[in-house]
Amino acid sequence: MATNPDHIDHQLAELLQQALTASEEELFQTVLHSDLRIVSAALKNRSCHEDHLLALLKRRDLNEQICDRIYKRHKKSLSHRLLLALVKCNACSDITFRTLLPYLRLFELVDFCFLPGASIDRKVAAERNILQRLPTTPLGNKMTLARRASAPIVAELLKEANPSLTEACLGSPRVKEAAIFQLLNSSRATADIISMIARHSRWKNRPNLQLAILKNSRTPAVWFTLWLPKLSLPVLKQLAAGQRLNPQQKQLVKKELKKRGGH
Repeated sequence: MATNPDHIDHQLAELLQQALTASEEELFQTVLHSDLRIVSAALKNRSCHEDHLLALLKRRDLNEQICDRIYKRHKKSLSHRLLLALVKCNACSDITFRTLLPYLRLFELVDFCFLPGASIDRKVAAERNILQRLPTTPLGNKMTLARRASAPIVAELLKEANPSLTEACLGSPRVKEAAIFQLLNSSRATADIISMIARHSRWKNRPNLQLAILKNSRTPAVWFTLWLPKLSLPVLKQLAAGQRLNPQQKQLVKKELKKRGGH
């Protein structure tokens, strides 16, 4: 039996009218309707308020038009809850997302970086926003960032070479060995920072980091005393041929070579 188009149109018209006139309580069901045309009509309902919009923005099947309509209609009086919901909604357009992202609080940005379903590009944008704020971020917040933030943020924090901040970064579950290696090879690596890395339970046995430590002229002699006996002869010779060691360090390397019968 063929479906009557006039009947469908009439039914749709009734549903649209109901969406426009539904009570506050009825709107909670209306914004969950499977037909997004009905949902769009509900946005024009005078009883539609923030709680309805928050429920709506949790849907995974929204389109960009509905999200942008919400933003444009409420942007002059946008609450922080609604702003956050719009940013987290995958249907939010890139333009609206980029407009709203700077208004998120620091740790909301951190949470967004780990939000399931968010695109890589948007997570990178959130990380970039965090990086832009670091120069004016208090040390206490940086310490929290070191423990909670993503790898690029922790790597940037490591560059500050602040002892207490470095300690927090070294304990981060997301910090990469490459970031620590980069710090060890920079002018910011002080003797205290180097020793902090050298005695850290997670990093002290990494061969690449040990070698970077032994090649740094600011490395305290104690680490040469502890580690040189464990190095292979070719590595010892490589250290001896290096130009970065200070006189005391060179002497320790030569002494170990002499013990091994090296030259």
